[in-house]
Amino acid sequence: MMKYLLFPIIALSFLIFTACSSDKDSMIVEGILYSNKKPVSIEISDGKIIRIKQTQKSSIGQQLIIAPGLIDIQINGYNGIDFSDPDLTAEDLEKIVKGLWEVGVTTILATVTTNDHEHLMSSFKALSNALADPKISMSVPGFHLEGPYISPVQGFRGAHPEKYIRLPDLQEFKQYQEAADNMIRLITVAPEFEGAIPLIRYCADNDIVVSLGHHNGTAEQITAAVDAGASLSTHLGNGCANMIHRHNNPIWPQLAEDRLSASIITDGFHLNREEVRTFYKVKGDELTILVSDAVDLAGLPPGEYTRWGGTVVLTPDVVKFPAENVLAINMASRNPARLIGLDHVGEIQVGKRADLILFTMQDKEMDIRQTILNGDVVYQAE
Repeated sequence: MMKYLLFPIIALSFLIFTACSSDKDSMIVEGILYSNKKPVSIEISDGKIIRIKQTQKSSIGQQLIIAPGLIDIQINGYNGIDFSDPDLTAEDLEKIVKGLWEVGVTTILATVTTNDHEHLMSSFKALSNALADPKISMSVPGFHLEGPYISPVQGFRGAHPEKYIRLPDLQEFKQYQEAADNMIRLITVAPEFEGAIPLIRYCADNDIVVSLGHHNGTAEQITAAVDAGASLSTHLGNGCANMIHRHNNPIWPQLAEDRLSASIITDGFHLNREEVRTFYKVKGDELTILVSDAVDLAGLPPGEYTRWGGTVVLTPDVVKFPAENVLAINMASRNPARLIGLDHVGEIQVGKRADLILFTMQDKEMDIRQTILNGDVVYQAE
């Protein structure tokens, strides 16, 4: 977790058109498919894509691009609500999810961060209880536990409170998973501490994705963690001390490990352009995942807010790095879906759930015009 916010906006650039029609049981969406820039007609029935057909270019309707709904596997809160709040309600979760639909995010892993044992137990119970609405729960297929099994060292621990950081404890984690109703699908841990490898092995054996983050692991420790089942690096390049050895540091071995995907925050603050380009060149379009790591201030108007014992100034000014359209969308939809085993979403294919976004490009930013979840329009821009 970082004390910063705002979504990394995917920048694309090309023109499109769309037309949409529907009846009670089906929907047809027409527009320019993001992956090949060709006009298509997508037929939806019972919440699934049943046909994709290339069409002739038309001037019908407003020009829109069609892409899969975006997936964020690391988001701490939104619209002023924190997922770690033990008093979170179903209404709170609905407010977050509906706010995210407006920016094109159809699937998230609600992220809970380092805290004391009772707080974490309460947070997971509150989250699992808040998933009563089936439409809302479609967008929240699970949770991400970031900490408390991370490095306590300043710099590596990031914004996580040192007093709650502790050694990996498999029995304790099992309590969290029980409180979460078995919905923890991703956990971020530091590999260099006693108890890490048994925890990683248990999670991997139980279909829980393990990510390495907020750590100062050696090459040998990182390899041991991957051998045990770790498959991701959490916001690579962040959760790392400013002063590290130029040769022996946790970044190089994670880049060099082909079995590790890497999530990155591309908001222009957490990583500079050269870091983003380097990480992408190493990991490629198959193993790179875009995350926001947004905190609860995301989605709120610019202004001053009280957080973390002080005043935080939220501004609208965020650098957005352009990315080639197909690759950027895939890194924020297909790749995270594949990582956490969501085989029914993340791609526009026959048989997949119809989670789609329709958008234009305005000054190199996505302008979401419509969001479709399970074949239903859940957001329509005015």
